[in-house]
Amino acid sequence: MLLEFSTYPADEESLAGAIAKVIDIIDKSGLPYQTHALGTLVEGEWDELMALVKKCHMKLREDFSRVYTRINIDDREGYKDRITGKIAELEEALGRQIKK
Repeated sequence: MLLEFSTYPADEESLAGAIAKVIDIIDKSGLPYQTHALGTLVEGEWDELMALVKKCHMKLREDFSRVYTRINIDDREGYKDRITGKIAELEEALGRQIKK
């Protein structure tokens, strides 16, 4: 399963410090992930992904009174390594590599 999410405080102008706390939790989870400008893509099983999102959200709630969390899920039975696999499929269809 792929889960893309972002979580951030609503009442802060600069988000780098808060987001760094979230990325630290994701990195230490041991799950495969890829961070981009608007969120993070993580691969795993339902329970571990939901626990990770909750842990990240609650970490920010320790310091901020209002936190937004957005989640997108791609749940496809029988597929693994989708973080890189989806890109490889696109490149194959295009016949060339794309920017990563």
